[in-house]
Amino acid sequence: MQTSESMESQSGLVKKITRVDWLGQTIASSCWIISVFVYESDPSLWATGDWLQLAAASSWFIANVASLFTSE
Repeated sequence: MQTSESMESQSGLVKKITRVDWLGQTIASSCWIISVFVYESDPSLWATGDWLQLAAASSWFIANVASLFTSE
């Protein structure tokens, strides 16, 4: 049985996830991560720039997910 506090927390999380800005940024960062692997699927052939692209895209994605758990 859920308490009213946990239901409010879930409701707040759903509201954040369904915001256009959050969805847009999360989809964009996910596509960026995927594109790194599509461009060159063998990491042994990656140049420094490829690793930096992956680090930037992953950081952006992690920041978006972390923003779900901060209070506004």
